[in-house]
Amino acid sequence: MSDAAIAHAHQFDDATQQRDAATLGMWIFLATEILFFGGLFLGYTVYRIAYPQAFAEASRHTLLVFGGTNTAILLISSAIMAFAVRAAQNQKRMALVIHLFGTTTLGVLFLCIKGFEYSREISEHLLPGNSFHFAQPHATHAELFFYLYFLMTGVHALHVLIGVFLIGFFGINALFTNHLEQQATAIDLLGLYWHFVDIVWVVLFPLIYLIGRNA
Repeated sequence: MSDAAIAHAHQFDDATQQRDAATLGMWIFLATEILFFGGLFLGYTVYRIAYPQAFAEASRHTLLVFGGTNTAILLISSAIMAFAVRAAQNQKRMALVIHLFGTTTLGVLFLCIKGFEYSREISEHLLPGNSFHFAQPHATHAELFFYLYFLMTGVHALHVLIGVFLIGFFGINALFTNHLEQQATAIDLLGLYWHFVDIVWVVLFPLIYLIGRNA
C-alpha cells in the first residue's frame, strides 16, 4: 500500500512526513538515553580505575552464568524483533504476531532470570546498605561496586520492562487488526528502542561481569 493511502495526522502533509518526524523523534530520545547511560558508564569506569582491586574482588561475586544467559537471550530477542519489523513492513500479520510475542517472551525470561540473580545476591548480603557483608578486604569500595551494579542493571531492567509492555501491546493489537500498514512505523521505532536496550546490555555485561574477574 502506498504512503498516500495511509492515514496521517492533520499536521503532516502525508504519511512519509509523519514517519520521518516520528523517526527523528525516536533518534532524539535515544540520544538522550545514550547520554544518561553514558554518564553511568563513565562514573563506573572512573571508580573502577580508582579502586581496581576492590572492583575486581566484587566482580568475582557476580553470577556469570546468569549474566551470560541473559546476554544470549537479549541477542536472540533482538534478531526476532528485526524479523517482526520486516513482517510489519510486508504486512504479514501472523509472522508479525509470532515474532512480537517471541520477543516479549524472551524479554520476560530476561527479567525472571535477573530477578533470580538479584535474589541470590541479596541472600548473600551483597545488597548495599545495613545488611551488606563482604568477607574480603576493600569491603567499603566493594559496596560501591554493588551500588553501581544494582543501579545500572536496575535501570536497564526497567527499560526492558517498558519494552516488554510495549511489544506485548503491539502484539495483541496486531492479532486483532487488519490494518498493519498503520502500525509499521510504530513497530519500526519500537525495534530501534529494543535494539538500543540490547546494546546497553552488551556493554554492561563485560563491564560488570568480565573485566578484572580473573585478576
